[in-house]
Amino acid sequence: MGFVNQLEPEALLEHFARHPPSGFSPHPAADGAPLFVTRFDLLTTADDDLRKRLSSLPFQGVLKRLLTLRTCFAGTTVSEYALFARSSDPATVARDWARRFGREHPLLVVKDLAVDSPLTSIADRAWTSRFVDAAREAGYLIVEGQALAYVPIDFASVDEYLARLSSSRRKNLRRKLRSRQRLQVERLPTGEAFASDESIDAYYALFENVYAQSEIHFDKLGRDFFAATLRAPGGIVFAYRAEGELIGWNLCYEHEGKLLDKYVGFAYPAARDLDLYFVSWFLNLEYALERGLAFYVAGWTDPDVKAQLGARFHLTRHAVFVRNRVLRALLRRFAHRFESDGHWEAHDAATGRS
Repeated sequence: MGFVNQLEPEALLEHFARHPPSGFSPHPAADGAPLFVTRFDLLTTADDDLRKRLSSLPFQGVLKRLLTLRTCFAGTTVSEYALFARSSDPATVARDWARRFGREHPLLVVKDLAVDSPLTSIADRAWTSRFVDAAREAGYLIVEGQALAYVPIDFASVDEYLARLSSSRRKNLRRKLRSRQRLQVERLPTGEAFASDESIDAYYALFENVYAQSEIHFDKLGRDFFAATLRAPGGIVFAYRAEGELIGWNLCYEHEGKLLDKYVGFAYPAARDLDLYFVSWFLNLEYALERGLAFYVAGWTDPDVKAQLGARFHLTRHAVFVRNRVLRALLRRFAHRFESDGHWEAHDAATGRS
């Protein structure tokens, strides 16, 4: 595998580099590790209370400009974790990136560090741990990241999986899963099935529906990205139709013993009326079982819903290097305002999961 902590197939990273989200500029390191530059609103991941307090202040336009900084991010938004060249030394990377990228940009964010991830190798976990220690010594601020949802495939059937949930959850989910009877489901390998522009337009329109109702708008991938990913071999698309109409889809990748759930598109309100989110979750688990995979990696969004569905969570870390000393002091003081996912790691501990 090309990079430390890489879960995804190489092709997906290449699609990101060739077709980055709007406003993103790929900026790879000398050793090939992926980075990108964009303007970043510091309040993107702030808690609701901080947002409300700042929204009550005067001169909102000026405040918005002050809090939106040109930022260099290490990693990509199509990979679960920050990626590093395998030939690199973690302490050297931490120092060199701070000197180069931290000097060139107001902010350097090494996003989604896979500290103690159950999804990476022992060697990768050790590399990441050394990087975090070196980054802290080099003046980075280490903050909690996002909670990545995943499911170990340590059950023999969906019924066994459901049996682990509470009685009330099982009852609720079985009711929702009855919607499957009203759906036509296709498993489409990426490639020839998406050759026409009409098919790309239809799938992208449903992706835009999901993006529009998302709470966080950071990295809007364009039609060209989806045309590239859907037309390249290596992925599997679960397509859902009701009375012949496409009402949802889910692009996944089977890679290195894991099923990686990457992108979805929904037609509203039909997808909600037919409980498509819940149906697709269990169809993905069925696919992982059929293929003898070790994990279903369900992504970052909707942790509340995924917890109800039985997911476990791994909390990442971000290493943030701030060029301006005053801003660095402010962010250090208010770092806890940007750590909203930490309770999901505690959730797993409270339920006896590891």
